Formats: sequence, structure tokens, C-alpha cells
Amino acid sequence: MKTKHTYSFFILAIVLLLCFVVNISLGSVSIPFSEVIASVFGNSNNESWQYIIQDYRLPKAFTAILVGSGLGISGLLMQTLFRNPLAGPFVLGISSGASLGVALVILGSGLFGGIFASVLISKWSIVIAASLGSFLVLLAVLLVSSKVRDTMAILIIGLMFGSITAAIVSVLSYFSSAEQLQQYIFWGFGSLGNLSWNELFIFFGIYLLGILLAIFSIKALNTFLLGENYAKSLGLDVKTSRFIIIIATSLLAGTITAFAGPIAFIGLAIPHMTRQIFNTSNHKLLLPAVFLFGAIVMLICDSIAQLPSSDYTLPINAITSLIGAPVVVWLLVRQRKMVF
Repeated sequence: MKTKHTYSFFILAIVLLLCFVVNISLGSVSIPFSEVIASVFGNSNNESWQYIIQDYRLPKAFTAILVGSGLGISGLLMQTLFRNPLAGPFVLGISSGASLGVALVILGSGLFGGIFASVLISKWSIVIAASLGSFLVLLAVLLVSSKVRDTMAILIIGLMFGSITAAIVSVLSYFSSAEQLQQYIFWGFGSLGNLSWNELFIFFGIYLLGILLAIFSIKALNTFLLGENYAKSLGLDVKTSRFIIIIATSLLAGTITAFAGPIAFIGLAIPHMTRQIFNTSNHKLLLPAVFLFGAIVMLICDSIAQLPSSDYTLPINAITSLIGAPVVVWLLVRQRKMVF
């Protein structure tokens, strides 16, 4: 069994490398494959091609890996914690909080005046607003969850906070101009190609902290599959473990939303795809497998979204849903039952 999984991980690693190379080879500017490889190592004789590869395509490809793997792992954490196959990384209202923060910056001029908005709107202001929004919603969920014992109650609380923030965004949208609404909608499409290397390093630092907390929680995750009462009987500190898992999910999902926008489907579907293929519930195997699957699927979706040899780039959210949802349906129909 171990040999089988070792081969599976080896194949996934090779597929990830191939997807990465294909991803940086595609784009609106056609670059010979030999020049792509040379540009990666800084040996290209064409400065324009080297700039495109090193300052745009490589950061975008690494962003796709972080986004895909981070959303996949945070989705796995939520599905295991709540023992609900429909739970995703944004079930706690984190994405809604980020959306509210961005809405206050972009759409806020309808209530606060155009000068206020023009001063605020920039790339970093949107990132900071999204981070603060997701953090405040997380803080509210944690404060309320400390008063309840039932994990499912936390799920409902997160959904209610999401509804509240969505209602506020609707009010802001009502008082906003068409131009502001368009800008907000474009942010909602999600984007992987807006990060510089410095921004990517900041992104990676927070992402790494979330991944380390997830790895630390592997034993607790396996125990949660048996139910909270059984977990308590095994001596697990359910409240602390639940808190760590929620923090890990928030760091991953909140940071991804802040830097790349709300990316649909990946967090919900990747854990199911991984379970169907690996046929296991052991998180020692699921966590690295979800990491690899999430990164691969995100790179594939981004490659499709680029419309090779075209100046157009499709919204990444549309591609993740159009490509991923039918695959999950096919896997579930083929297996005839859900491994959970």
C-alpha cells in the first residue's frame, strides 16, 4: 500500500512540474520553449522575453500553486472539522468579510464621497481591506464560537455572518456608480497575475504559517472523523484543536482572497477529487495529496484561462467552475459513493 501511494505521489509531482512548465510557456506573447527555459535561469538573449517570464509568468505560476494548494487544504480542514461534504474554505464567512472590506474601499464613495475613495483605491489598499474584513469576521466567529460547544453551531454562525456581510455589500452596491460596480465585479472574478515578487513573498510567509498549523493538526483531523465525543474520550482537547484548525483555514483562505480575490470551486472540490482517487481518509496522505492536486488543477485552469496566442484572459473563477464541477460529478457517479 505504501509503495502504491509512493508511486502516486511521484506521478503527481511529475505532473505538477509539467503543468508548471506548460503554464509559463503559454501567454499572449509567443516565446520559443528553449527561450522559456533560458529565461527562467536568466540566460536569455532577449530581454523582453526574460522580463515576461521572470516578472510576470513565474510569479503568476507560483501564485497558482499557492492558491490551488491553499484552498484545497483549507477546504479539507473545514470538511473534516464539520464532517460536512459541502463545507468549503469560505464557509466561516471569511470570503464574505474580505468582500465587504473591498466593497468599502471600491464602492464606499457612493456613501463617503469620491475624494475619499480615490485616495484609498490601490492594490495594497484592496489587499489590506480584504485582510481586515476577513480578520474581523473571523474574530467575530471565534468570539461567538467560544460560547458554544457544538461544532455545527459554528458552521451556522459562519453562514449567518456571511449573509450579514453580503447584505451590507448589496446596500453599498445600490449607492455606487456603474464604474465602481464594474471594478468590484472584476475583483470578484479573481486574478493570479497581479502579484510582484515582493508581494508574493509576503503572501508565501502567511501561507506557510497556515500550512504548518494544518500539518500540526493532522492527528486531530483524523480523530475528528470519529466524532467529537469519541475524540474527547481519546484525550483530545477538542476546543483547542478546533481553534487551531479554524485559524489555519482563516490564514490560508483569508490571505488567498486578499491577494488573488475569491476563487470558486477549488476549496470545495479538490478534497473530494483526492479522496475518490486515493480512496483514503487518512490525513497523513490526504494533506500532501490535496496540496499536489490543488496546485495541478489551478495551473491547468490558469493555462486554459490565458487563451494561448490571444490577448484575452478569461476570468479564472469561470474556468475553475466550468472545468472542475463536471469532473467532480463524473468522479462521484463513477465511484457511486462518497469516501469521507
